[in-house]
Amino acid sequence: MSHIIRDAPVGAIIRFVTRNRMLQYPEEKPEFQLPEPWQRMLNLDEPTDSTILEAEGAASSKSSDTGGPKDEESQKRETIADPSTYGISLTRTRSRAETLPNTSDRYEGDQQHEIEKTRSIPVVPRRTKDGAILVDWYYTDDPENPHNWSNLRRGMVALIICLYTFVVYTSSAIYVTSVEGVMKEFGVGLTQASLGLALFVLGYGIGPLLFSPLSELPSVGRNPIYIYTMFLFVIVSIPAALATNFPGLMVLRFLQGLFGSPCLANGAASLGDMYSMMSLPYALVSWVTAAYNGPALGPLLSGFSVPVKGWRWSLLEVLWASIPIFIVMFLFLPETSTPNLLLRRAERLRKLTGSNRFMSQSEIDQRDLDRRAVIVDALIKPLEITIKDPAILFVQLYTAIIYGIYYSFFEVFPLVYPVYYGMGYGQVGLVFLCVLVACLIGVVVYVSYLYFYMNPRIVAKGFPIQETRLIPALGAAFGPTIGLFIFAWTARPDIHWIAPTIGITIYGATVFVVMQCIFVYVPLSYPQYAASLFAGNDFFRSALAFASILFAKPLFDNLGVARGTSLLGGLSTIGIVGIWILYFTGARLRSMSKFAVSAE
Repeated sequence: MSHIIRDAPVGAIIRFVTRNRMLQYPEEKPEFQLPEPWQRMLNLDEPTDSTILEAEGAASSKSSDTGGPKDEESQKRETIADPSTYGISLTRTRSRAETLPNTSDRYEGDQQHEIEKTRSIPVVPRRTKDGAILVDWYYTDDPENPHNWSNLRRGMVALIICLYTFVVYTSSAIYVTSVEGVMKEFGVGLTQASLGLALFVLGYGIGPLLFSPLSELPSVGRNPIYIYTMFLFVIVSIPAALATNFPGLMVLRFLQGLFGSPCLANGAASLGDMYSMMSLPYALVSWVTAAYNGPALGPLLSGFSVPVKGWRWSLLEVLWASIPIFIVMFLFLPETSTPNLLLRRAERLRKLTGSNRFMSQSEIDQRDLDRRAVIVDALIKPLEITIKDPAILFVQLYTAIIYGIYYSFFEVFPLVYPVYYGMGYGQVGLVFLCVLVACLIGVVVYVSYLYFYMNPRIVAKGFPIQETRLIPALGAAFGPTIGLFIFAWTARPDIHWIAPTIGITIYGATVFVVMQCIFVYVPLSYPQYAASLFAGNDFFRSALAFASILFAKPLFDNLGVARGTSLLGGLSTIGIVGIWILYFTGARLRSMSKFAVSAE
């Protein structure tokens, strides 16, 4: 239990206050001794041919990066030591430069690690040409390595991230039932009052552009971003619930979205830090489910209380939900970023031994790197790839349209269910449960595809081409159009309310499957730029969702529910054409792209 608290933010505070006398790491304990191969490496005065590793040049070895054939020089770089010298395995942790996430090389490394971590094999450290010792895990079953955590601990961390994500996403749409009260309180129109939802969505679209590159800096890591921003989320939620003027309320809603966005920016990355490539898709399904259901269940949570307690009640519910989540994160959420963990281990080893030769790979990689350049590149790269790469242009366009349509439903529901079927706010919130049902259907379909087809196929035949990941989307791409047209032409007083609700369920289930396929396809094809692309995707779809919230009501007022929703259904056909074109021509598009990688 002590190591769980030690690795959480509360542990960092306790360690700071006690000057590291409590909740110590192994290197800080009096009885700690360096493993024998590390001590031998430290005692070497001069590097020999068998212990030199050109760490600075690892990033230039592209064939090794992607799991392709290795040239003679690449093989030399992987020669760590003569086994007769140490009498132990040559196992070591590959750097990010050598093994990119979501590639066949990553899969092979995961498989090797799963075997070796049961045997507690010492990890031989590497040396650079200038004599630096690269800090790694001590053993293949090193408990500090997130991939070696127990299933219970990893599940706990994943649950915290999912609950955190759910609360933030719910906080966006929970405001919907307060729109009428805001109009009366501040004397504004519907479009202005709807900004309370639109600006929140825009805020968590902008946030990933800022927080994703920061979390990738080893000196920062993921946890400080989570904790500081969630603390600010709680703080701004207090005046938001008590706002006495309309501009102030809108600014605070934008800040809520901005400070809540790290769950969107880094949630998938945190799961990737802990789970192997074969297990990660299942963890991502849970995380996406939390994000997908948040906006849908928000109106349900406030639908019965706001008509009785007033419009501020929904914003108070945001506060009551976020405070417990922040406390749980503060007490139990550990750092998962391997570069950050090894950087801090290197600092402890330097202090323990008095030798500056201990360095983490990230320190070497970023020794001459300008942090401002990293952040600027992270802001520009998504736009550059979107403009130059047709496959990514389609992904950004399609997900933006789907997200915009998704949030448009928050505007069409009050025009259908209360008007045609006489439902109150609470009952309309219950209708949103069909999105939860849709999500569960989508989870069953996608997990079945992984369990019965994709993962067995990888085990038996190796890594398939990336377009194989799009197979479930080929059929599911028709679902959003079908669902929207069913809703459009059955949402009438003379047809039972269950009919349009079925349309929403079909729409929601198929969108879930398509989005899962796309979100796996992108990092497989563009592993080097996955973080930037997801940050850009968050911005593009949130920007269109922001606009759709504002134009949805005038759209439906002018065209009516049937024709307005039919227009959205017509736009969704872009996805049908795009998915099929991407499936059949994706390999050729990637071969022409300077950003993509090919499957082995």
